[in-house]
Amino acid sequence: MREELQKLEELEKIAKRGESQEAIDKQHAAGKLTARERLNLLLDEGTFVETGLFAQHECYDFGMEKRRPYGDGVVTGYGKIDGRLVYVYAQDFTVIGGTVGHTHSEKMCNVMRLARGAKAPIIGLIDSAGARIQEGVSTYGPIFAENVLASGVVPQISAIMGNCAGGGVYSPALTDFTFMVDGTSYMFITGPEVIKRVTGEEITMGDLGGAKAQSEVSGNADFTAKDDKDCLQQIRRLLTFLPSSYAEPPPVVNTGDDPNRCDEGLIDIVPTDPRRPFDMHQIIYKIVDNGGFMEVKARFARNIITGFGRLNGYPVGIVANQPSVAAGSLDCDACDKAARFYRLCDCFNIPIICLVDVPGYLPGVAEERKGIIRHGAKMLYGLREATVPKISVVIRKAYGGAYVAMGSKSIGMDMAFAWPTAEIAIMGAEGAIAILYRKEIEQAEDKEQVRKEKITEYKEKFSTPYYAASRQYVDAVIRPQETRPQLIKALDLLRSKTEPGVLRKHGNIPL
Repeated sequence: MREELQKLEELEKIAKRGESQEAIDKQHAAGKLTARERLNLLLDEGTFVETGLFAQHECYDFGMEKRRPYGDGVVTGYGKIDGRLVYVYAQDFTVIGGTVGHTHSEKMCNVMRLARGAKAPIIGLIDSAGARIQEGVSTYGPIFAENVLASGVVPQISAIMGNCAGGGVYSPALTDFTFMVDGTSYMFITGPEVIKRVTGEEITMGDLGGAKAQSEVSGNADFTAKDDKDCLQQIRRLLTFLPSSYAEPPPVVNTGDDPNRCDEGLIDIVPTDPRRPFDMHQIIYKIVDNGGFMEVKARFARNIITGFGRLNGYPVGIVANQPSVAAGSLDCDACDKAARFYRLCDCFNIPIICLVDVPGYLPGVAEERKGIIRHGAKMLYGLREATVPKISVVIRKAYGGAYVAMGSKSIGMDMAFAWPTAEIAIMGAEGAIAILYRKEIEQAEDKEQVRKEKITEYKEKFSTPYYAASRQYVDAVIRPQETRPQLIKALDLLRSKTEPGVLRKHGNIPL
C-alpha cells in the first residue's frame, strides 16, 4: 500500500506540474497567471477539490499519441467562495495551448452538470487556443448544451483570461456574465489574419476582440479588469449579490447603513433647467448602502445604467437612464442592455429598481433601420415578464412608450414614485402643444407668445407629478432626500410577493 501511495503522490505532482516550465514562464511573461494560480486566488484557501486530474485524451492521430498530458488542458472541480459552494473550470494554456478536445469538453460538461444538480454557481476561466483540430468538430456542442440547460438555474460566470476564439466564444456568450482583462484577453469568431485574407481588412487583435472593443463597442463583455488578480476579485464581489440558484433568495449582509438615512445632497443634483444633463450615478451612490454599486456593462450603451447595489443589506438590480449621455434616451443597444438585465434579475430573485429620466426613444433613420421597434419591445417583454418586486422612481422626464419600458405602473410595476421635478406625459410639452394647438398658434398675431403660454399651461395642468398622482400613474410624490427610506419600506412590503405564472410552455421574446 505504501508503494501505491507513493506512486499516487508522484503521479499527482506530474499531473499538476503541467507540460513544461518553459510554457509556464511564457504564461507569466505574457502577464497571465496559470490555471492553478488563478483558482488559488479565486477560491477560499484550502477548499478546492479537483475532479478529472488524471483524464487523458483518446486521440491517436497526427502524432497526438505521443502527447497525452494528464488533465487534458483544463483544471476542473469545486470549492468555496466566502464559504459558499461553487463549481469551476480553468483552461490551462500551458498544456496543449488549452485546446478543447473530447476529454477536455467532457470535463467541463461534467462540472456544469454537477453545478446544476447541486444548485451552485459555475465559474469558467477561459484561456484556450480553440478547438483541437485533431479531434474533429463535435467538441463544443456538448458545452453549449450544458450552458443552455444551466441558464436560469444557477449563475454562470465566464472570465476571458487569454484567448477565446472561433466556436469557443459561444460558451461565454451563453452565460450570465463575461469578464475580460485589459491587454491580455481576446475574443472573436475569426482572427485578424483570417479577416485580412478573406476581406482584405486589416485590424489588430486588440481592436478586433480586446477588452475595450468587446466592452465598449459590441457589449459582449460585462466587466473589465486591469489584470488577472483584479478579475478574480471582481468575480468574488459579484457573487455577493447573487444567490446560488434560482431556488434561493440573494444573500443579505449587514452593511451597517441606516435604512432610515436621508440625504439632503439629493435635493440639488437635478438642474432647474430641464435640458441640462446630470450624472445619474450621483443619485445611485447616495441611495444604496454605503454608496456601493457594481455596474454591469459600464462601458457599453452608457445612456443607460445597469448594476447591483444593496438597500438595507438586500441586493437590488438598478436600471437608470443616464441624462449625461444622449439625454438618457433609449437606443437599440440601451434597450438590449436593459432587457437582459431585467431578465437576469428575475432569474435570480433580485428586485428591480428603475430610476427614470427618459425623453423617449432615440429618433433617427439609423435607429429605425437597426430595429428600434424590436429592440424596444425586448425591454417591455423583459420588464413585464419579471415577477420579482419592481419599483420605479421618476426623477425628471418620463415620456411616452420609453417611460413604459422604464417602469410605469401600466406595465406592471408594484410601486411607482415621483420626485417633485418629475414630468410625466405622452411627450414633452413643446411637442404636445405643436400638435394640440397647431391651428390656434398659426392664427395668432403673436405666435411665439401663444406658444409659450400653451406650453406653460400644459406643463402646469398635465405633466406635473401631482396630476400623475391624481390619475394613479404614480403611488406617491416623494421628497428626494427620502428616496432611500421610501424604497426600503416599499421593498419590505413586497418581500413576500408571489405572482402566478402564465399557463404556457414559454413566451416568445422579440429577439
